[in-house]
Amino acid sequence: MKTITTLILLTMTLSLGAQNIYIKNINVFDGISNKITAESAIKIKGKTIEWVGEQLAQDPTGYEVIDGLGYYLMPGMIDAHTHISNFKAAERALKSGVTTVRSASTKFYQDVTLSNLSKQGIIPGPDFVSAGIYVTPNLGETILADVRLSNLSKGVRSEEALRQLVRINAERGVDVIKTRGTERAGLPETDPRQQTYTKEQLSIVVDEAAKHNLKVMVHAHGDEGGRAAVEAGAVSIEHGTFLSRETLELMKKKGTYLVPTFITIEDLKVPGGEYSNPTLELRGRFMLVEAERTIKDALDIGVKMATGADNDYSAESTTRVSLEAEHFVRLGMTNFQALQAATKNGAELLGLTNQIGTLEPGKEADMILLPNNPLQDIVALQDVLLVISNGQVALKRIPFALDE
Repeated sequence: MKTITTLILLTMTLSLGAQNIYIKNINVFDGISNKITAESAIKIKGKTIEWVGEQLAQDPTGYEVIDGLGYYLMPGMIDAHTHISNFKAAERALKSGVTTVRSASTKFYQDVTLSNLSKQGIIPGPDFVSAGIYVTPNLGETILADVRLSNLSKGVRSEEALRQLVRINAERGVDVIKTRGTERAGLPETDPRQQTYTKEQLSIVVDEAAKHNLKVMVHAHGDEGGRAAVEAGAVSIEHGTFLSRETLELMKKKGTYLVPTFITIEDLKVPGGEYSNPTLELRGRFMLVEAERTIKDALDIGVKMATGADNDYSAESTTRVSLEAEHFVRLGMTNFQALQAATKNGAELLGLTNQIGTLEPGKEADMILLPNNPLQDIVALQDVLLVISNGQVALKRIPFALDE
């Protein structure tokens, strides 16, 4: 009953649609150029960026005016690997500055529904690229998500089973297919280097997905499973902890993205974290060194990377894209490269470059305001002051001063 009431209130709150907004007195990082444009302003008309330029001499009529107080405006961040499955989690992601997410699967198609609610304006965001059900050898209780999955209770390994699961996902309205090349890292009884699907099986998934105009993201920590995924035609490798330079060079050649989710691997080794377990704590310490090497090699080779926090944005989690970007800088990226990994690169990976990722007229009004210059201080991403998603003000913490 509480959830229904919340949804009704959200619907009532947003029923008027996005307002026209004029944000003035801002410094702008547009996501394209490695610079800050001072003394700027931006006009938002409905859900769309109408204009970006030098601050006007007078505030325009017909717009809600927000004074940016000299802070720094940039595109909303993109989390290219999440497991958000409820309203509160979506709200936490949005308030952290993430205005678009790519789901890496949910158990019961919650991401598809959240995507539809965002598109309809029932919730302000984030926007979802949904994956639906994980194409994995053992579905477990996920077979409860759709009656047509019943015959897959004994496994998803044959060509017929793989194609069936992709088809069901497509019919349920997903935007991307998620499958695996290796086992999980977050279970003490599995080895994340162990290959799960062969190149031939992964090729079947990619082929069936293409029939529905869908691309395939592949979970792969180990090099063998990762290379098989690249050869099969994956759009991105998720994690990639143990990838060799040879596989990374193939990714560069084929244009395959890497979504390292480094921040989640770090969480493995944290006592009391989401994966609290002695075996995983030790594993995490080893994997972090390997993941650091992979990211440095990928950067050296020129593999495109995008940020992904790989969590469900639970109330207890602090795993965030902003922390991932900070790690990217520590591991050798410039601030500009890390910011693009969290914005423009993510938009390219998701196939949404005409809609999001940069602050340009005609694109979706997704943006965040930061207290410091992110080209100089990447940690500023962790203190978001204002979030606008699809033209809706989702978070506003300024001004700090009380009105006289």
